[in-house]
Amino acid sequence: MIDTHAHLYAKQFQNDTDAMMQRAFAAGIDTVFLPAIDSETHELMLAFEKKYPKNSHAMMGLHPCSVDADYEKELKIVERYLAERPFCAVGEIGIDLFWDKTFIEQQRKAFVKQMHYAEDLKIPINIHTREAMDIVLDILAENTWYTQGGILHCFTGNVEQAQRTVDLGFYLGIGGVLTYKNSGLDAVVEKIALKHLVLETDSPYLAPVPFRGKRNETSYVKYVAEKIATIKEINLDEVERVTTSNALDIYKTAVKV
Repeated sequence: MIDTHAHLYAKQFQNDTDAMMQRAFAAGIDTVFLPAIDSETHELMLAFEKKYPKNSHAMMGLHPCSVDADYEKELKIVERYLAERPFCAVGEIGIDLFWDKTFIEQQRKAFVKQMHYAEDLKIPINIHTREAMDIVLDILAENTWYTQGGILHCFTGNVEQAQRTVDLGFYLGIGGVLTYKNSGLDAVVEKIALKHLVLETDSPYLAPVPFRGKRNETSYVKYVAEKIATIKEINLDEVERVTTSNALDIYKTAVKV
């Protein structure tokens, strides 16, 4: 299996990184994609990738929660990294209005500009959206020049929004929220074909049941896969096979896994 979204370079893992990775390998997850946040953590992310070059692949981008009045300075840093070496995707990028709506226009501009980076480099994008699902989908629909696809990570929308995401050519990143009792994601997973889904953890956040409220880690992606298999009434092996194929399809031009 593949964890398509995990911040394994976060401080929460600094004391047991190797043990955490060994648990992931033992659980059958040998590949993880690392989303960027901002300049404060880029080097930590790249150091993790260097330590696990066969198993981890870095993205590059500016997280919407790190967008402020000076966001263009951060984007210059992103541009520099993208010019220096290949990355598997531009991400995570998008719109987040949960904590603060002050910089919504800056978030919009940063999102679209980073879509341009991905289009120019012919790599996908990894999208973060919180309290802004329809805004993000509208932006994707309006910018028809963008053709590289990607993942709408930590999808928590409804069936209609899920179908719209798929129709726009994007995969749904399904993580631990699926296992939460009242998330509503079971209806999405039931209705949307497996060929449009990928697995993720968003570690160290959003741990699945039975670890909800604790630190998440890549090995827990198996609980997400098991929940999908239960909802769809299919074999776990099929979930593993199809979601892995989907993840490889997204990143096939950027990385050889």
